[in-house]
Parts: sequence; structure tokens; C-alpha cells
Amino acid sequence: MKQFFGAFFGSILGIIIAVLLSVLILVAVVKSSISSAFNSDKADISLVKGKSVIKIVLSGKLYEREKENPFKELGDLGPLTAKEGLGLNSLAKKLKAAKIDEDVKGIYLSVKDMEAGFAGIEELRDLLADFKTSGKFIYCYSENYSQKEYYLASVASKVYLNPQGGMDWRGLGMNLLFFKNTLEKLEVDMQVFRHGKFKSAVEPFMYDKMSQSNRLQSETFLNSIWNTMLKGISKQRGMSVQQLNDLANSLSIRFPEDALKYKLVDATEYEDEVISQIKKKLGMKESEKMKFVELDKYEGKMDLKLNAEKIAVIYATGGISGGEGDDDEIGSDRLAKTIREARTNNKIKAIVLRVNSPGGSALASDVIWREMLLAKAAKPTIVSMGDYAASGGYYISCAADHIFAQPNTITGSIGVFGIIPNIQKMLQSKLGITVDTVNTNKYSDMGGLRPLTPVEYNFIQTSVEKVYDTFTKRVAEGRKMTQAEVDSIGQGRVWTGTDALSINLIDELGGLNDAIAYAAKKANLKDYKITELPLQKGPLDGLLGKKESELESRIMQNNLGPLYTYFKQVQSLLRLQGVQARMPFELMVN
Repeated sequence: MKQFFGAFFGSILGIIIAVLLSVLILVAVVKSSISSAFNSDKADISLVKGKSVIKIVLSGKLYEREKENPFKELGDLGPLTAKEGLGLNSLAKKLKAAKIDEDVKGIYLSVKDMEAGFAGIEELRDLLADFKTSGKFIYCYSENYSQKEYYLASVASKVYLNPQGGMDWRGLGMNLLFFKNTLEKLEVDMQVFRHGKFKSAVEPFMYDKMSQSNRLQSETFLNSIWNTMLKGISKQRGMSVQQLNDLANSLSIRFPEDALKYKLVDATEYEDEVISQIKKKLGMKESEKMKFVELDKYEGKMDLKLNAEKIAVIYATGGISGGEGDDDEIGSDRLAKTIREARTNNKIKAIVLRVNSPGGSALASDVIWREMLLAKAAKPTIVSMGDYAASGGYYISCAADHIFAQPNTITGSIGVFGIIPNIQKMLQSKLGITVDTVNTNKYSDMGGLRPLTPVEYNFIQTSVEKVYDTFTKRVAEGRKMTQAEVDSIGQGRVWTGTDALSINLIDELGGLNDAIAYAAKKANLKDYKITELPLQKGPLDGLLGKKESELESRIMQNNLGPLYTYFKQVQSLLRLQGVQARMPFELMVN
């Protein structure tokens, strides 16, 4: 009877949802038709011969892969058609098309509140630099430039800043929160297991400040990221690295006029004035109306290559865990199956695994590693690293034929840990709750409701050591190093791509396009098409299958503001199960 009612009400719910969606789509179509009839003069997105400028609004998240949405042409339908940021994959395709499009004269970048990692910024910056090699212009405007945004903007032909806006230029810093004293007050004992003196994910629960090892690695990779930014800006703006450092150390960039004085920008102008500059560049009269081609509407001349052989670009984004996962989290079952299907597909001649992951479950990482090893034996298998390919993210990468990373990619972190919080004292002294147990065997109640005995602690620590030994063996085999060499650069230490190249953790600096080109060369392909995997889940999957905690997360983020990242870090650590190969901390660089 219970199953009957479950099926009955499930069917009714399905019918209601289907009817609702049909009504929404009908309303959207009517709305779109009416809008077109009354606003036809506003909808001209056709290319003007030799005078078209593509407008790219860089706001919100920069994703590895654009979220596909078949409802986007139907107007505003709330969550069904909401734009979820830009995807690097889509930007790469459109910039490549625009580069050779004779009707496209240049690009207008509008930058505001971008959310992107350093390697993502580097990837987009490289794409824009490649576009500029065509001789076409890029004009960039913002009301306020963060340091990341300015690094991106510096690649433009002209950089403009609102005369009442601002620019952040003070160097990079990173803050970590420590909870040791709080846990002591709550009488919670965090029982920690780890291998790797640099594996600092657990340090917030152990100390009240950074360990010397953690401070060393943090200073090293932070300076490496900063130096990459300085070199890039120096090259584009014709300033020395020393000058840029002096400006940061003296806090010389207080107002927009300071940015102009020190030649960080070309002019301080309002947006309408920037548009006038673009008109002059195109030889247009000031009275003429500037019609930008919106990036979403631009398709360019795409070569479908229907019969061409394929290179599979497989996206591995987010934390690693067992199970199916989703588009923003790596599930070992789903990713392993995707790699396996690409390996056994005769039309796919090479594989590029695009990794952007801080790691996660060591077991799940090993499952994916196995499929990478099998793929490598069958066809060229290349890795392209994004913002992160650390710990478990490196684990799933190390078997590849060739590894690419950006100079500011965060990678390495070859180490493992586990945590079991003991809350017995807190329950008793704070809440008056006592615990009693009945066991069949001596260690049946081993867990978090009493302290571990030395024997139990050693039992778990031995498991952690075993996982670390396996991890370093995998890396040694993949990178053709001894296990001792891997251990010397492992121990949980984080490296940037620049430093990882010098210690043989990666093979080459470069982005996804470089990795694809290398894969094509290894597979002897001259004419090929890209197939992106795994297939993305549809909008209805996202609408009807949202995790229960997603709304809660949004509310917490709105209320906690910048502290939300730290809250999320603690929450994720407390939910961990099994031995973890995960980044040592949440990277919060200011």
C-alpha cells in the first residue's frame, strides 16, 4: 500500500510539473514574440561588416565549462533560464572564432565582481592575448579593479577606469582561522591522523597559529603567484617588476588619478566615454549608435567537422568522493565510467582530463587513477590542470602521459589525513548527556563518543600511512621517480605550477588549448573535433534534484559574508569519512 501511494503521488507530481513547465514555456514564447514586435530596433545583433565589436561582461563565476541551458532563448523564466556565469570552454571557442572573423574588429571587456581562481584568470588572459595576435583591439573598462581583475585587464590594448572608481594594488595576503581554543572551551578533542608535515588541513584544530612548515609553503606559493602576476603586468604595461612592487609597498594607488599617474591605466573615463573611444577606433561618427554583439549571441563560423576523429576533453571539477557526483563535484563512479567509455570508443583518439579539484576521498581518487592508467595504455592521455589539481586532484592526474599546468595552478599536496572528533566530554559537561555501551568485541565502540586508546590510534594511523605509501608509489610510477624522491617533495606540500615544473610534478606550463594541441600531435591528428564529457545534467535535473542543503548554503552565505568560506571549510572537514587526500586548506587570497 505504501508503494502504491508513493507511485500514485509521484505520478501526480510529475503531471503537475509537466503542465507547469508547458505553461511557463508558452508564456515565454508569447512574451518573446511580443517583445520582438515592440523592440525590434533593440534586437539587432547582426555583424556589421568590418566594424563589429563583441562585448564580454565578466561578472560572477568563471566556470571550467559553461552550464548548458536549452531554455535560454525563451526569455526570463527564473531558475530555468538564469545565467550561471561564463564558461572557459565557451569563451575559448568564441574567441578563436572571433580571431579569424573578418567582421569582428575588436572586443570590449566590461569587468565587475569576477569570481575566479588565479589559474582560471591566467587561462582567460592567454585566450585574450592570443586574440590580440590577430591585430584586433581589446578595450577594458571597470568601475573598480580587484588585483585579479586588473591582472586580467592588463592584457588589453587599452585599460580604462571609472574616474570615481578604484583599484586595489597592495600585494597578496592570506588569512587562516584556527579553532583550537574554541574546541578546548567546548571540550571537543579532535583526534587527528596524518602523514605529511605540510598536510595542514587539520592544523586549525590542533594549533592557534600556522606551523612553521605551513608558513613556509604558504609564503612560497603566495610569492610565486604574485611574481607571475607582476611579470605579466610588467610585460604588458612596460613597467618593471620593482616599480610594481614599490607601488604596492607604498600603497600609492589610492585614487583613480594615481592609477593613471603611474600608468596602470590608460585613462580614467566613464563608460559612455569609453564607448566613444571605440567609435573613434572604428571610424564611426559620435552620433552613430554603437551596437555591440553580445557574447551569448555570437556564434562565429564554427567548423562542425562531422566526420572528423575526436579528442575527448573530460572535466573533473570539484571535490572527490565515491558515487555518482554531479557537474560540480567529482563522483568516482561517474568519472571512472566516463574515462572507460572514452578509452573503449574507437572514434576517440586521445583523452585530455581537465582537472580542477582540491582532492577528497583517497579511495575514490584511486578508483579514478586506475581508469587513467588503463586509458594511458590504450591512447594518448593528457592532463590539463586548472586552479587546483592538489592531493586527490594530483592523484588522479599522475598516471597521464603528459601534464600541463598554469604557472599559478595549485598542485602537489601529496599527503593524507583523517579526523575523528571525540565529543564525550562536551556531551557530559555542556549538555548533561552520558554514554554507555554494549560491545560484542573489545574495540566495537571505537569512534567519536570516547577517546581512542593507543592501540586504536595506532590502528588508524597505520591505515593512513598505508594510503600515503600507495599514493607516493602511484606518483613515482607515473612520474618516473623513486618513491623517496616523491616523499621529499610530498609530505602534503603545496606547489604552484611554476615550482611544480622544476621538481618534475608536471611536464609543461600551459592551458587547456595547449594540452589539446599536444594530444592531437601525440595521436597524429590534423583534423579533429572536441567532444566534451561527461554529458552535463539537464536543467530539470538541477531544478528537481537540488540538494537539500543548497538553499541553506545560500542563506548562510548571505548572512556570513566573507566568513562563509571558513564556515564551509570547517563543515566539510567535520563531514569527512575515511582517509582523505585533500588540499591542506581553503585558499583565500586577498
